[in-house]
Amino acid sequence: VLPDHTCPFGVRAKQMLQAEGYTVDDQILRTRADVDAYMAEQGVETTPQVFIDGERIGGSDDLEAYLAARVRRIWSSTV
Repeated sequence: VLPDHTCPFGVRAKQMLQAEGYTVDDQILRTRADVDAYMAEQGVETTPQVFIDGERIGGSDDLEAYLAARVRRIWSSTV
């Protein structure tokens, strides 16, 4: 599947971040060995893994929840 495979979860995460105004530093894992090494190093079972200001948010579903909670916090602080 690699290296020409485009991860739909990575694309989704990148689109969500860009839609919220984040600058994305995309670290592309080009080989299966790169993916396996990254997952072992980070102690995770899936990619992508999203970090914001050095804090690991998680995968694309985790990012979606994080961004939704962020919006709720912003709304509740303005009411």
